[in-house]
Amino acid sequence: MKSLAKSVGKLLEMLCVLILAVMSCLVFLNVVLRYGFNSSISTTEEVSRYMFVWLTFLGAVLAFSENQHVNVTILTERLSHIKRKILYVFTDILMLLCCYLIVSGSWAQYVLNKANPAPISGIPTGIAFLASCIAGVLIGILLVARMIGTVNVLIKGEVK
Repeated sequence: MKSLAKSVGKLLEMLCVLILAVMSCLVFLNVVLRYGFNSSISTTEEVSRYMFVWLTFLGAVLAFSENQHVNVTILTERLSHIKRKILYVFTDILMLLCCYLIVSGSWAQYVLNKANPAPISGIPTGIAFLASCIAGVLIGILLVARMIGTVNVLIKGEVK
């Protein structure tokens, strides 16, 4: 299971690097064309905007999988190990609820906007909402896996 998680993490990292590289090339090309030749490719702005949205949400999944998000530990440092683990399960349940709200709302927006093309590129505007939907599902899967691990530690009574 951990090898699968590492493989998916590496795949997400490579996808983020690819998106960032393509987005950087498109923006650089457009800047050179605009200032050097007084013309530009009109679709690059919209495409780079969509790529930035996807990069943001995929990066959030990567940050969550590596526990890199901001973590306020004023309360949790003062709790015992078992109470801390119980609090982690509780907060994971709340985050799973938030993931459900994000996925359901994003899916509704995707369905509403998938037939609306962007003005210049013609890309469906629902693609941006699909990014948050996929990120919510992936973070939800990571949350469930983390909760299972935490509950197993609580059941076994392991103390650090």
